[in-house]
Amino acid sequence: MTIVETKHPGYVTGTWDVDPGGSYVGFVIRHLMIAKIHGQFESVCGEIVTADDMLESSVAVTIDAASFHTSDAAKNERVTSQAFLDAEHYPSLTFVSTGIHADHGLFLIEGDLTIRGVTNPVVLNATPPQFGPNQAGARSLGMSAHTRIRRSEFGVDINEPMAGGGFVLGEDVDVVLEIEAAIRQ
Repeated sequence: MTIVETKHPGYVTGTWDVDPGGSYVGFVIRHLMIAKIHGQFESVCGEIVTADDMLESSVAVTIDAASFHTSDAAKNERVTSQAFLDAEHYPSLTFVSTGIHADHGLFLIEGDLTIRGVTNPVVLNATPPQFGPNQAGARSLGMSAHTRIRRSEFGVDINEPMAGGGFVLGEDVDVVLEIEAAIRQ
């Protein structure tokens, strides 16, 4: 594959494979109305295509729903159960970009997110991709992104009331992505 640098300093066109070992896909959600809990998915794969025109680039990512992980085994089982992600019937969460726009130094990556078989449009607020060598000297790409989704819009609409009022889990979920990818040879 030929690597071409574009008019953006350091920008490299190509097809990149997401590195599951160097990437982080996590979330933060309000718990018991007083704190926030964090979780992550340990298995992610995908492809990023950086086009000559950065705004024509694309992203497609698949996340293994059963790879959900917190420091609490009981929470892990509960979140992958039918009540939440239903990993048995919906083994993957996916994101496929539909467009990219620049906005004050950020890149807004529009796309379709599918959870539990329900697809909704979302916008990822992403940093510009960074490029550099990995440990073996091959080209790598890194970028950060985040978004906020409403869990009920994806069929995760369980609401467990608390005795003192309110619900065990918040409605809004902050999704955090730290992605590393290697140039496809």
